Amino acid sequence: MADTKSPKRKPVFTKVDNLRPGTSGHNLIVKVVSSKLVLQKGRPDDRQMRIAECLVGDETGTILFTARNSQVDMMKADSTVILRNAKIDMFKGSMRLAVDKWGRVEVTEPANFIVKEHNNLSLVEYELVNVVEE
Repeated sequence: MADTKSPKRKPVFTKVDNLRPGTSGHNLIVKVVSSKLVLQKGRPDDRQMRIAECLVGDETGTILFTARNSQVDMMKADSTVILRNAKIDMFKGSMRLAVDKWGRVEVTEPANFIVKEHNNLSLVEYELVNVVEE
């Protein structure tokens, strides 16, 4: 009997400037430019809720990444991380990158690209456009 399991697909990596509103399932290798803790709730001995806004990018541009809880510890400035199954959230009309429980953040070897910091996709404002079907 033939093996019915399909071979594991190699992840397809995308670049920051290919990200679009309302999309998900992105795999990216990015450098952390900066990380700022924006929310910390709960006592240190409890299960804390922590959220950090991190500017991440590659050679094509940058985007804000919303790191949650244990992800915050990995998002240190100058480190290189792999974001698996990341999605685009919209926040006040601009794109934010996030990895939920279905994805993964992992620190990896330092990448050898220079981050293109003057192309910040989170600074682009998108308007909600209602398409009227005729």
